[in-house]
Amino acid sequence: MSERVSQSVLVVDDSADIHRLVSARLRSEGVTLLHAHNAEEGLGLALQHLPDLILLDLEMPGTDGMALCRQIMEDPTLSGIPVIFLTGTIDVATKVQAFELGAVDYVTKPFDAFELKARVRSALRTKRYHDLLTTKAQIDALTGLWNRGYLDDRLAVELSAMARQGGPVSLIMLDIDHFKSINDTHGHPFGDLVIQRIAEVLGRASRDSDIACRYGGEEFAIILRNTATKGALVIAERLREEIAAMPLRQGRDELRVTASFGIAGSDQFDDPSQASPETLLTAADQALYGAKSNGRNRVEMRHTCG
Repeated sequence: MSERVSQSVLVVDDSADIHRLVSARLRSEGVTLLHAHNAEEGLGLALQHLPDLILLDLEMPGTDGMALCRQIMEDPTLSGIPVIFLTGTIDVATKVQAFELGAVDYVTKPFDAFELKARVRSALRTKRYHDLLTTKAQIDALTGLWNRGYLDDRLAVELSAMARQGGPVSLIMLDIDHFKSINDTHGHPFGDLVIQRIAEVLGRASRDSDIACRYGGEEFAIILRNTATKGALVIAERLREEIAAMPLRQGRDELRVTASFGIAGSDQFDDPSQASPETLLTAADQALYGAKSNGRNRVEMRHTCG
């Protein structure tokens, strides 16, 4: 059995005493604690580390817990992280407002050690199960790559991060050439094998930071973080060569399969922050269509996207 990965908890509170108390109470829980003392620091740490749970002080100087919770829930990168409020107030209206913002629970100060542990355990257990189910639902059964739903979600997250932090995002789309002929000539089981073998190439030859997905049918897509279109062009050309050189056998026959590639990147937009999942997918798909029209087994790049 594989070792369970430690979950992380971000504590956002302006009181040093609360940080010490939470650390002492959760020391035996095997979680990694992150500490922020105001909303701005808390948001930065949340974006950097993507914790599994946020313990959030309701009343802080400047931006309070309610405002920070709203920011978290409106950010697609962070909205899936559960928030437990740490609060000294117990009035019903405040509790209702916290739950309406998306908080999953609250602990009233001064909190009991057993109550804090129980609520943290419950939230982390729910988060772990949710992550497992989400991951399972986003894996393509035939190839083991991420599926189209994950591609859409992750592309939105990466572009959102780009808009905040800078750094280009590129997208490669590829389509197996003459795939209908492969199915018609050799049968669908062999067509499935071709798809699986190309997925293996993408998984093996892509960088660790790249996100390879099966887009649907015989199409694939790869999200490339911090990569401009010129860099994506080099990666796509390497993948094209590896696929073209990939040996496949059907009975006594050795077959060669090729793929066509289309590339688009946020750096091709007049204003890169205006790049969206829809415009990037459309631009890459148009480039792919150009590769198909110009003879297949080639890489095409959109020169402008806006």
